[in-house]
Amino acid sequence: MDTITATVFQIEGNTSRPTVIFNAATGQFRLLGRSILENSIRFYEPITKWIEQYIKNPAEKTEFHMELEYFNTSTSKYLLQIMQQFELLFEKGADVTIVWYYSDEDMLDLGSDYQQIVKVPFEFKKLTAQA
Repeated sequence: MDTITATVFQIEGNTSRPTVIFNAATGQFRLLGRSILENSIRFYEPITKWIEQYIKNPAEKTEFHMELEYFNTSTSKYLLQIMQQFELLFEKGADVTIVWYYSDEDMLDLGSDYQQIVKVPFEFKKLTAQA
């Protein structure tokens, strides 16, 4: 696959798999829900390959909205890989922001840990409880 064949990459989430909504035209990337997958490789490999293609022809501004309420250790490896892809784009002079949503101190701490590793501007937004 040499080019992005679809402008939008979407996966419907469930109780263990996150919802993925990536839009190459707008530069908006969203990962929502929970990621406690048995086989993270099979789920995240197509995502990282799609981002790889996106980086070749990015939108004017790229925002990665990380809205996972919980994720397991194997997911954390892929989150870092995705953020490092956006870091490469940022290093090329692109306008890139990672927006990290958190509902508790643990998720805020995790976001801060990633912020120390990946040299991309981070924004932190507290999630409010839903009714």
